[in-house]
Amino acid sequence: MQIHLHSKEINSLSGQTLVVFSKANTDKNKPAKITHAETAKALQTTLEEKLVSGAAGEVLAFREARFLGYRNVIAIGLGTDSKLTHEIVRQAGAGLCKEIKSLKSTEVFVHIDGLTSSKKELADYVQAFVEGLQLAAYAFDELKSGDKKAVTAEIHLVSAAAKDKAVQNAFRQGTVLAACTNFAKRLGDMPGNFMTPTILAEETIKAAKGTGLKVTAWDKKRIEKEKMGGLLGVARGSDEEPRFIVMEYNGAAKSRKPIAFVGKGLTFDTGGISLKPGAKMEEMKYDMGGGAAVIGTMLAIAQLKLKINAIAFVPATENMPSGRATKPGDVHTARNGKTFEVNNTDAEGRLILSDALCYASEQKPAAIIDAATLTGAMVVALGNVHTGYFTRNSGLKGKVEKAADVSGELVWNMPLTDAHVKDMKGTFADLSNISSAAGAGSATAAAFLEQFVDSEIPWAHFDIAGTAWACGNRLNYCSPKGATGVMVRTFVEIAKQF
Repeated sequence: MQIHLHSKEINSLSGQTLVVFSKANTDKNKPAKITHAETAKALQTTLEEKLVSGAAGEVLAFREARFLGYRNVIAIGLGTDSKLTHEIVRQAGAGLCKEIKSLKSTEVFVHIDGLTSSKKELADYVQAFVEGLQLAAYAFDELKSGDKKAVTAEIHLVSAAAKDKAVQNAFRQGTVLAACTNFAKRLGDMPGNFMTPTILAEETIKAAKGTGLKVTAWDKKRIEKEKMGGLLGVARGSDEEPRFIVMEYNGAAKSRKPIAFVGKGLTFDTGGISLKPGAKMEEMKYDMGGGAAVIGTMLAIAQLKLKINAIAFVPATENMPSGRATKPGDVHTARNGKTFEVNNTDAEGRLILSDALCYASEQKPAAIIDAATLTGAMVVALGNVHTGYFTRNSGLKGKVEKAADVSGELVWNMPLTDAHVKDMKGTFADLSNISSAAGAGSATAAAFLEQFVDSEIPWAHFDIAGTAWACGNRLNYCSPKGATGVMVRTFVEIAKQF
């Protein structure tokens, strides 16, 4: 799918498919309205008969309408003006993408000015609409055999305000954010045999070329030299060597502290010796969703040329059972010298993150943000609707909430207290990797991670276990079963505040 922005009047053009917007009337006894005057006039009877509701999510195609030089007409519902949000517009874009596929339309002209009469709001809505279109266009089919010659649709967003800098910047930002989110999705959707720690590092280096990002990948020998006992302990059971991916972006003065991102890069998780049940184990290729989100975030920051400094760290490994694998009860030492007993080898994400958080803290960043598919407890608590996050820093919490409000991704602040820290104390080592108490599994996991972050550095942990994949039943721009690329958009918005 190719999306273009044009500064023209929609009525001066002609082509295969015209797209207009409909809005619901606040008075339910009155008909909906179509924001393109000529189409509204042509469909007056249809509107009066209330065959068009204008409700958010409604997509109506008038095939072979032969109207104003267009073969087809599509009306996209937005709901009432008073309840219109960026997320509704984003899902409207996704709804259009799906209808275009159904129509097999290759040339589409969108009356984008119909989104709103407010110039101030138009730019933000353009960004959201572009995001919805591109996110919904993503499909992971590169491993399927047969003819892959997909028909490319040309989408033309037509606006009288297209030359406005704010609209152009919004169009570009929406394009970049969606593309980087889709890149994160692909990393997650790729099966474990095609996305090993080494391949993940290679894909990151390849994607970063020409963006201004500096990417290095430490091999096992370097990881041993850096004394990353958590990462090495998890990697022991796998024939695939671990990698520690380092990403650096400098868009501001060297004196300006960077924001640091840390992402869990478990390219496949069997649970290790504490083996997971066989049912749905194939989904554990998604256990590197946090790492994918961080990589996508850094790519977006670089492509948008944000005037900030940013660094990112992705510890990458598999968690496999073997004769060399870490056993329940084994004790390992993290980079900062703290020891932990591994009482369940399936609680491995926190172990590899411990070293990454230590290293991130050593860089003295302005803040540390980490993302991980960390606990099943988070799925129990919030399902696949909200991403739970933990922080004790009120200033950073405000930045997170502001960022999520802009991005449209739903987050929920979860509790983290000294009681949770106490529950993670070890018997034969400083810490245990599982709690001594029942319940609050996500909070105690966060408490474990907190022990590896410098207390002077603002830190937030995002547990994306419920939202990293299989959210198509909630968001129409996500695949029914595939990766979501969750938090890329929010993390970029957080970064902008530094």
